[in-house]
Amino acid sequence: MEIINSGERLTVMLSGEIDHHILKSMRGPIDAQIEQHTPRQLILDFGNVSFMDSSGIGLILGRRRIAESFGGKVFLRNASGYVEKLIRLAGLAHMLIKQEVNR
Repeated sequence: MEIINSGERLTVMLSGEIDHHILKSMRGPIDAQIEQHTPRQLILDFGNVSFMDSSGIGLILGRRRIAESFGGKVFLRNASGYVEKLIRLAGLAHMLIKQEVNR
């Protein structure tokens, strides 16, 4: 996982498997960066995620709750295959983006 701060945008490059075993080690660093930088946009990039279960949906929803507490928005990028299907089944398709958001 890599976190890139670009002023009002924080991009989290997720990688590997996202399940309940790894979730705790991901949440802490992401939350710390969100709270430190209070970005207007949080982009979760799933390009290098090989597997995700419902824990990944929890990751998305928790980060959205934090970001929205200070007026930020969360976008999901590069989700494909099974990961995209899971996001859509969870009713979060409106958060998927194909390109960068310039707002």
